[in-house]
Amino acid sequence: MNQNKQLFPAEQPVKIIRSRRKTMALEITKNAEILVRTPYGMPDREIERFLKEKQQWIIEKLQLVREKQRERQEREATINKLTMDEIQALADKALQVIPERVAYFAPQVGVTYGRITIRNQRTRWGSCSGKGNLNFNCLLMLTPPEIIDYVVVHELCHRKQMNHSSAFWAEVEKILPDYKERRLWLKKNGGALIERMG
Repeated sequence: MNQNKQLFPAEQPVKIIRSRRKTMALEITKNAEILVRTPYGMPDREIERFLKEKQQWIIEKLQLVREKQRERQEREATINKLTMDEIQALADKALQVIPERVAYFAPQVGVTYGRITIRNQRTRWGSCSGKGNLNFNCLLMLTPPEIIDYVVVHELCHRKQMNHSSAFWAEVEKILPDYKERRLWLKKNGGALIERMG
């Protein structure tokens, strides 16, 4: 079991993790914590000497991490969070738009489907169950129509391939030859939209 020992004051936390490794390693986490991985039996004085040798690197790395923390906090402070009423309005709109798009694309894909559910999720844009029930994120209503269609086709293609194999993407490409561009848009812009969920 790893043994953690605090060698320095709390304002500059240093966590020591001992294991069966042969050498010492240093890491600055995204939470500005100094992490030292060291072999069992390594004396504290050797760890302190190691930290002193790396002091300049630690200072520079901590500055970078704290700058990123500030940038992230500033970005989050400027995000226009959605209210519960706005989320409900998006869900209502999705219930009008998405079933129509599913009904349009299902015959093209060559599949049937079960129940359609609209959710407000922070992790997925859509999903397809083994029984053919489809779930879609109400935040899709904040994306362009071609992105809504991409997610709809993506989930319908899971009725043929319940994976993300080359065979699955071939099915998507049959319907949307430019699916890679649509997928890239969602990858680039989706995170900012999901952050608005609060």
